[in-house]
Amino acid sequence: MEIALVTDADWQPIEDYPCRVTDFVPMAKVEDGEIIAVPNVPYAAVHLECSELSREAVGYICHRVDFIHLWAVFKERGVEPDEEVIIFWSKRHLTRFAKFLSFFTAMPRLCVMICPKGACELMTDPDCRPELQGLDRWHAERPIVTLKPVAWA
Repeated sequence: MEIALVTDADWQPIEDYPCRVTDFVPMAKVEDGEIIAVPNVPYAAVHLECSELSREAVGYICHRVDFIHLWAVFKERGVEPDEEVIIFWSKRHLTRFAKFLSFFTAMPRLCVMICPKGACELMTDPDCRPELQGLDRWHAERPIVTLKPVAWA
């Protein structure tokens, strides 16, 4: 059975940890720059692997900015076979003003990155590929594309 991540409390255990997205399942779509969504249904689901979780998880995407970033990566740009998508969920990176607004309205929480394949292991396991050190290791895990909310500092 997979872990379901819906509310901030569900996502909290993986805050600021890299999670590999193994599947993107949109429940909405983008047509001519407009999001077509079903009311009261998440925009999408992402299947995740994360070192902080005991098993695979499904995260439900309920903010339009997070959905747009995932849509751009998976549906518009596409992910090459030698790449992987890594997300970071966080409340800590919001600007001071966005933190204040978050008491009244939902704020985007995801940083979405396309990285070279294997980058997630390099980020989470210091014993992975010990021959890669310094700048070489940084290049092996460096994002190719990074999409983060403007509300992030």
